[in-house]
Amino acid sequence: MARYAISDIHGCARTFRALVLEQLQLKKTDELYLLGDYVNKGPDSKGVLDFIMHLQKQQYQVHCLRGNHDQMLLKAASKGESALNLSEPEKEMVLQNFGMHDFRRLPTTYASFIDSLPYYLELPDYFLVHAGFDFHQDDLFRDKEAMLNIRNYEVDWNKLHNKRLLHGHTPTALHAIKKSVAHQDARINLDAGCVYYKNAAYGNLAGLDLDTNLLNIQCNLDRPYTVRRKS
Repeated sequence: MARYAISDIHGCARTFRALVLEQLQLKKTDELYLLGDYVNKGPDSKGVLDFIMHLQKQQYQVHCLRGNHDQMLLKAASKGESALNLSEPEKEMVLQNFGMHDFRRLPTTYASFIDSLPYYLELPDYFLVHAGFDFHQDDLFRDKEAMLNIRNYEVDWNKLHNKRLLHGHTPTALHAIKKSVAHQDARINLDAGCVYYKNAAYGNLAGLDLDTNLLNIQCNLDRPYTVRRKS
């Protein structure tokens, strides 16, 4: 059995499938942990969600966390496009991708899937979360906003029982991720900025083996599409 973690797929369905099927060669005895941000910015948000749900229906052990962009799309399903911090071309790409004219028409299957996602997971040796935790809080695990959006925080390892911390959310240059993994850092950011393929430092999807510490890298296969700023 192997355990893998991937973060910040952002609608890059072809890249995601290549990493899971060709590089990781995922087996039903393996565990795959996805750290959120499946949707928005990239060209095929629906395809990413469809692939995840297909794997789960086929009895693959795929465990998903909620990211800020997943939460944003869920909010738009009830409040409309004003809930989305996206450019107009990015909004249009998501609408076309799901075959809808209004975000409030997001199919129930996808809204229900996102709404079911937890904000963090605790494993025997790791904490997994999309963005991180606010370590100034007495109870880290009640601050959902922080788990989705926090950046630039210092870790209080006592509050994590000295387990390792894996997260995404903040795009990070590939060389920095490789260095962090090689040094077996206690905190690793796995967001290799897959969706930002026009930036030479980014444009990759990273899959980390939680037991062997091997980092699998898949370059973006979904280009070209409109790319805006990092967020």
